[in-house]
Amino acid sequence: MTDSQPLLPNPDDLDSVFEDAPEDHHSGVVAVVGRPNVGKSTLINRILGQKIAAVSPKPQTTRKRQLGILSDEKTQMIFVDTPGLHLPRTRLGEVMVKVAENAFRDADVILVLQDVSEMPDRADQHMAETVARLRGETPLLLLLNKADLLSKAKRLELIAAHSALIAYDKAMLVSALNGDGVDELVKELIARMPLGPRYFPVDQVSEANMRFIAAEIIREKVLLHTEQEIPHSVAVEIEGYRELEDGRTEIDALLYVERDTQKGILIGKGGEMIKKIGTDARKELRDISGTSVHLELHVKVLKNWRSDPKLLQRLGYTPPSEDES
Repeated sequence: MTDSQPLLPNPDDLDSVFEDAPEDHHSGVVAVVGRPNVGKSTLINRILGQKIAAVSPKPQTTRKRQLGILSDEKTQMIFVDTPGLHLPRTRLGEVMVKVAENAFRDADVILVLQDVSEMPDRADQHMAETVARLRGETPLLLLLNKADLLSKAKRLELIAAHSALIAYDKAMLVSALNGDGVDELVKELIARMPLGPRYFPVDQVSEANMRFIAAEIIREKVLLHTEQEIPHSVAVEIEGYRELEDGRTEIDALLYVERDTQKGILIGKGGEMIKKIGTDARKELRDISGTSVHLELHVKVLKNWRSDPKLLQRLGYTPPSEDES
């Protein structure tokens, strides 16, 4: 889904499958924002009780907008997982920041995540200024994440420093990693949802299809296994995704890098690195799909793709209309 498309379907176009929602049904959009690597995707995965978003210790793991959907009989919340707010250095970085900023437009509630385990710095200040500029009158919950890492000696100092950065309606200490405070957060969000229709089936947890999920899982494994410039220089394109009659799933993926040296590192000596990435990705895709997975990975150089508007469009980071304007 490109950022130019509507976030939610038009209520007038909803299928009759949604007509069983009660008259007092509540629904709304929750924008999850913050600087890179503060735990936004980890939080959404924790709330949903299953993994829909790639996570890694590397900043800027999330590149595209992705929806997570939490429903019960009376409430549906649509979480928007966004790239981190940062000062971009490439065209891709600019696109990612725009995606994050546009999430404010549709939000009924804004969740701002901050890493409370460390003192805020200039990047946190930039993030806070961006949020203040874009939030308008939308209710804002400040989530002080990584509370499990809080130093007892500096606990009050750290909480005070982060709380002073931004105006909020309510602040909460949470740990997306181990779940502390997440149940209380969900209850708080449910109480803030306005009356609204059921946009998605109750059992649906993401709008993403398996091709998108496969690409994200593969890229996540690249992030986890590589260092230096490699993680941010890799894009994944699914060339083939076939669900066979015998219950197997065949996936063919191209991994793009920007330089020949990066290609060599990603493949590794004797193909060791790409084999390791493929093995880990295949195991996770097998668990998600519930099928036996055959995964083929190939690496190709696509020079300077992060700064080329046409290549960003081809790889799905920008819609066609943006490049044509």
